[in-house]
Amino acid sequence: MKRLSERALIIAVTISLCLFGLGIGVACAANPQPYRVTLSKTGNAALDTLLRKSAQLETLRTKLKVSPFALIGRAQADQKRLLTVLHSEAYDSGTVAITINGLALNNPSLPSLLRRAPAQPPAQVVVKIALGPMYTISAIKTPGLTNPVPVPALGIAVGATARAAPIIDARAHLQATLRNHGYAFAKVDPPIAYANITRHTLTVQYTVQQGPRVAVGAIQFSGAPALQRAFLARHILLRAGQPFSETALAKARNQLLALRVFSSVSAKTASTPNPPGQVPITFLLQAEKPHRVEIGASYSTDQGISADASWTDRNLFGRAQRLKFSIGATGLGSSTGKSIVLQPGYDAKAAYKVPDAFQPGQTFTADIGALRAYLPAYNRTGVLANIGLERPWSKYIDLRYGLGYIGEQVRQEGISRRYNLVQLPLSLRYDTTHSLLNPTQGMRITLRITPSVPLSGGSGVFLNTELIGNTYINLEAPGRGVLALRGVLGRIFGASQFQIPPDQRFYAGGTGTVRGFTYQTVGPLFANGVPQGGTAIDAAEIEFRQRIGKSFGIAPFVDAGQVAANGTPFTGTPRVGVGIGLLYFTRIGPIRLDLGVPVNRPPGGASFAVYIGLGQAF
Repeated sequence: MKRLSERALIIAVTISLCLFGLGIGVACAANPQPYRVTLSKTGNAALDTLLRKSAQLETLRTKLKVSPFALIGRAQADQKRLLTVLHSEAYDSGTVAITINGLALNNPSLPSLLRRAPAQPPAQVVVKIALGPMYTISAIKTPGLTNPVPVPALGIAVGATARAAPIIDARAHLQATLRNHGYAFAKVDPPIAYANITRHTLTVQYTVQQGPRVAVGAIQFSGAPALQRAFLARHILLRAGQPFSETALAKARNQLLALRVFSSVSAKTASTPNPPGQVPITFLLQAEKPHRVEIGASYSTDQGISADASWTDRNLFGRAQRLKFSIGATGLGSSTGKSIVLQPGYDAKAAYKVPDAFQPGQTFTADIGALRAYLPAYNRTGVLANIGLERPWSKYIDLRYGLGYIGEQVRQEGISRRYNLVQLPLSLRYDTTHSLLNPTQGMRITLRITPSVPLSGGSGVFLNTELIGNTYINLEAPGRGVLALRGVLGRIFGASQFQIPPDQRFYAGGTGTVRGFTYQTVGPLFANGVPQGGTAIDAAEIEFRQRIGKSFGIAPFVDAGQVAANGTPFTGTPRVGVGIGLLYFTRIGPIRLDLGVPVNRPPGGASFAVYIGLGQAF
């Protein structure tokens, strides 16, 4: 009872002090302590933004509340942090002054003031920035460097603004350049800067341990017993005796990864030359499992469900030869716009790929398959076979050419015809993107030229040409906001519309051309609404891919396109579709659901279309 009375008395006294504190000079301290921040302007908008983002007084004000004494600590930390920002932007004589309720941080009265400060009004934190003169680089010293050739690789020069980032980055640039000039053991120490506060300049010094200049020595491969080492040695462009270069080493590593038989590849250089003047290199290889099974599926309202399964041998005969068997089912539950139909088709294929065929860097491909497809424009049953060669023309350009055969039965508008075609496909691709399923920058441009020679079926010789371009503009790094654009332009020469087999004509509508429209229905139609196909096509797609949080995203889009029967692009009936994509990002690529709506749909056309699949739409 006595303890309870003492506690009640303490509470009563505290309440009384809070209620009547103004009269006797006592106030209730706020804990946590709310505050407001005023950050002075420097006249440099970009620098102001950087300072504001760096100030935890600003960024944590509402996210992480603080006690009165912790507020002083946060301000002291920001004073150092903001001073570092000024120095990094070449304002080495800049100053940062912070006050709380008019008192400097080192004022001995400040803790007592905050101890009595109430919650209202909030404490006033004022940050004053004085830039001072901007510093420049007066001299660059590289003690230990005897070869002056790599000096321009520093990326900085006398007279340049002494910003920290370029000065720090110069060290890595110089070291990489030295190692690419044969100095495999070169090391560059972190820079040391000497300031002249009178002239407002910096002298920057990079101490170099250059080491001997060496050539590539013996090349070994560890961890690939199933692959012939002689094949690996021929496959990479790295050769014993050539000047050592880290760039060449990285290129060889990428060439080994491109075989798709290794899960990881790393290059290990010897710690010392052996023999003198040479550095041995060992590639440490981790092999993938020899076989791979894949199962996939996609769905769209116009083409229904498609499902496929495949089995792959990654290294059939010990030289990264790849054999793949696949089988797929198509057209399960497709929509004509009026009803759901069940017309299951199939697509079975065997594909064989041989790297370094006939010469390094060239790939031989061969495949044979059988299919049956029920599409809005026609039904098709056939056998297809192709052989071809793929070779890099330059860093970003690939050339593909070959020979193909098509033997098929095609039915359109109640008329069934047999066609036998020999084709000579040629394609040229320029690709600077970094991802197949989720590109965020760069471009892809593909030119396809396919002469077709009929062996039977009544069609004439014709030439199919198609130009496809995709561009990706990264608006919000890293890949969180991407503007994606796609264009298609095609024309068939040498034959009129109905001289060409129905499956070789151009069609538009659906994913890849104009979403929102039923597959193949953009273009000339028969009287009953069945697509005819045309001899010219043009289409454009534009969408903005915005990532939301870590795993989700949206992609509003607008598509437009037309197909003409007279062989001249831009002369058909334009069709426009709009919609939005919903994305869920996984490690291998985004799972995507698109809803498209036709703006000017033809009579009897579907009022919307839904597409589900793995990877971006283009």
